[in-house]
Amino acid sequence: MGTWDSGPFDNDTAADWCGDLDDADVSKRPNLVREALTRAAGEAGYLDADVACEAIAAVAIVAAQQPSGQPIASPYAPEFLHDGGRVDVPDDVTALAVRAIDRILAADSEWRELWEDADAEGGSEAVDALRDLRKVLAA
Repeated sequence: MGTWDSGPFDNDTAADWCGDLDDADVSKRPNLVREALTRAAGEAGYLDADVACEAIAAVAIVAAQQPSGQPIASPYAPEFLHDGGRVDVPDDVTALAVRAIDRILAADSEWRELWEDADAEGGSEAVDALRDLRKVLAA
């Protein structure tokens, strides 16, 4: 996983997923968000970091659309979101995003392990950012 910062879009996997979301037909975008969240939330075994990175990007998109959510400003996020664009996801996707976060922060998550290993170098910023997104979604 090529990672250059701690934000939800600041790695190769998330950036690639965002590119696919950008390229997708508008009608297919909600399903792509749901699929990314479902893969992470439903993983019973060891959670792969790439699955987590796609889900975190999806979580950030869903959180940005909440009343207390922050607009997405990352240049690596889908371009259609830069000018206030949206992905119209059903209401149940918010709860799914919370479950995905809980799964990503669980003990058997490669993403969490990688950031814990990087903690001495400020890696806790990524974990804190994910927890902040969870607060927005749970509000």
